[in-house]
Amino acid sequence: MTTDLELIQREFDELLDACRKRSPNEEELGVIRQAFDLANEAHKGARRRSGEPYIMHPLAVAKIVVNEIGLGYKSVSAALLHDVVEDTDYTVADIQRLFGDKIAELVDGLTKIEGALSGSTQAENFRRIILTLNDDIRVILIKLADRLHNMRTLDAMPENKRSKITGETMYVYVPLALRLGLYSIKTELENIWLKFSQPEDYSKIKAMLDATEASRSNYIEMFTQPIKESLYRRGVSFELVSRTKSVYSIWHKMHMKNIGFEEVFDLFAVRIIFNPWPDLSELAQCYEIHSLISKIYKIIPGRTRNWVKTPKANGYEALHETFMGPQGTPVEVQIRSRRMDDIAKRGVAAHWRYKMQQPQESELDKWLEQIRSVLENPNINAAEFLDQIHSDLVTSDMYVFTPKGESKLMPKGATVLDFAYYIHSAIGNRAIAAKVNHELTSINHVLKSGDQVEVLTAESQHPHRDWLNIVTTTKAKSIITDALKADAKNRDKDGREMIEARLQKLGIQPMSRVFNKLAKGYGVTNKEELFSKAGAGLIDFSVFEKILRTNTEEKTVSYWKLKFPLSLIGINASGDKRKDAKGAIDKTQPYLLQENLIDKTLSYNIAPCCKPIPGDEIIGFVDDNQHVTVHNKHCEEATRLAAQHGDRIIKAQWSKHTQQSFLSRLEIRGFDRIGILNELTNIITGRLSVNIRKLFIESHDNIFEGYIDLYVHSKSDLAVLIDEVKGVKGMESVKRADKIPD
Repeated sequence: MTTDLELIQREFDELLDACRKRSPNEEELGVIRQAFDLANEAHKGARRRSGEPYIMHPLAVAKIVVNEIGLGYKSVSAALLHDVVEDTDYTVADIQRLFGDKIAELVDGLTKIEGALSGSTQAENFRRIILTLNDDIRVILIKLADRLHNMRTLDAMPENKRSKITGETMYVYVPLALRLGLYSIKTELENIWLKFSQPEDYSKIKAMLDATEASRSNYIEMFTQPIKESLYRRGVSFELVSRTKSVYSIWHKMHMKNIGFEEVFDLFAVRIIFNPWPDLSELAQCYEIHSLISKIYKIIPGRTRNWVKTPKANGYEALHETFMGPQGTPVEVQIRSRRMDDIAKRGVAAHWRYKMQQPQESELDKWLEQIRSVLENPNINAAEFLDQIHSDLVTSDMYVFTPKGESKLMPKGATVLDFAYYIHSAIGNRAIAAKVNHELTSINHVLKSGDQVEVLTAESQHPHRDWLNIVTTTKAKSIITDALKADAKNRDKDGREMIEARLQKLGIQPMSRVFNKLAKGYGVTNKEELFSKAGAGLIDFSVFEKILRTNTEEKTVSYWKLKFPLSLIGINASGDKRKDAKGAIDKTQPYLLQENLIDKTLSYNIAPCCKPIPGDEIIGFVDDNQHVTVHNKHCEEATRLAAQHGDRIIKAQWSKHTQQSFLSRLEIRGFDRIGILNELTNIITGRLSVNIRKLFIESHDNIFEGYIDLYVHSKSDLAVLIDEVKGVKGMESVKRADKIPD
């Protein structure tokens, strides 16, 4: 049996071997040995939840840092030391004395993140993480390595902790990995999320991939053989590899398009990695290889993606083309140089290594600069900041041009007003309209890639609250919010002074009791709103004295807040309301909560955004008033809440006795014909006895599409109904909607 010492030594030897391959410098390796020795001694006797020695975690993070991200010895040393200051008696000053300023800075940045994780909301945690961009982006890269290893060892975590970690990972770390070009890490994080969030779906898709592996390999060989021969004849030095679509990507496509595994045609792609010729640019050689393949297979129009000419914001470069392969199967071919492949695999670390050789500002540099400008605002709300950055991380990009022809990278969906703020905050604040491609348009006009934009301004213009609904970018939202806060602060101050002046004339002391009476009289919720409305000129002062002289009607209301044991929370078999010992009625609910909340008084409701039904995996979130909102576990809002408020998650499960019906929506599409609507309703209400709440159908060009809102008892009942509706002649697509608008 392998002892702990032998296991630790083996892992460290593997780490040293990996570092030696990247850099054989013995002085640098000596620093890594020193870092390991200190960390090993500091964590001596400590163990992880899995039971293994704690030092195995820093070792694993360090191996990810060097093998999968490609960072150097300082980052490896910081990874080994990343929990030392947080968990032991060592200080940052000790690290600085032993290892120098840079390693100490990295460890300090990681320690600050860990400190935030233990005492703040998830939104504040993320803000703390992004703040490290102002210091050294390597802190975030090491933190991503740390998160990846935590996800790899998720089995040892309790279920509620898993939900917090997986939700945070999907909302924050996956988009961050994508933006930083770490595709393999992004893919692995997604797959682990799916494995724990949808274990049955994950297992089924993986089993189907394994079952079709042999036939897929045969097809790839058939497809690539003539390509290899052509490239050899042309004298191209290359490596050809195939990439199977990830389990998560397949699941996501099946889920979004409501299709089966057999209908996912782009299960794999072929990648050609070439060593460039010295007398030809990389772009020209990509075109050369593309031309050779197009002589073998036909190009499928509209699927070309040229990220060599216009790289992605994360630095990714490649030429993607889809060809029609043998037997009518489309195959995507990705063409990239060895340098491009290195950046695609190692992301931002490789990007900056090549940048040192050919200095020029990239779109990734520009994005980081935008984030830094937002971070300079110390007053930005943490939750708003998280949502804004998340939106930036997951949005695709497009190129928009200034009147002088300068290209600017903007997220898809950006408006004229976004563009105005991108140019300068003063231009955004004064924007009134724009000329897009020389035609006059409003500031809420959504831009398209290739648009040329001239922003028109006026000195009298200023930001309005509804502008927050127009813009999509973090930078624009931040500047508008700051301007509105400044206006509101001035308005509140003016309003308070106006009200206090009137009270002084009446000889009344400005007290909270007086302000509250005025607030009630003017129909506002608190004194702050009262001051704001007064400052904005929205208060009718003609009734001011009358409100003050009106006697307040005193009322005393007594009520009971009832507590039920867990066994009573949920609907009974008959579906009746039940009474407690004092005869008070409790509204029955169709779900139960975890037992550690048995003594708490809670109220519950089903989230309106996703409207889960029995059979869906569900999760609860407790607010400050001890009210629980129950979401579908895979609802986007639930993922956002888990990322921001992981400490508020509680486990929820459906009662076995519920007789309640739940609202669901089916989105349908198909070929129009006479009588199809009548047949559809007969199946739903007649054969299946399901109550329809609303039905909307729109037909155009012999195609119909619409939705049906109906009441069902469970997910399994809904599945039966979907199968029946799919059987209607002419029906092309039937799927459950993720959201049901009110």
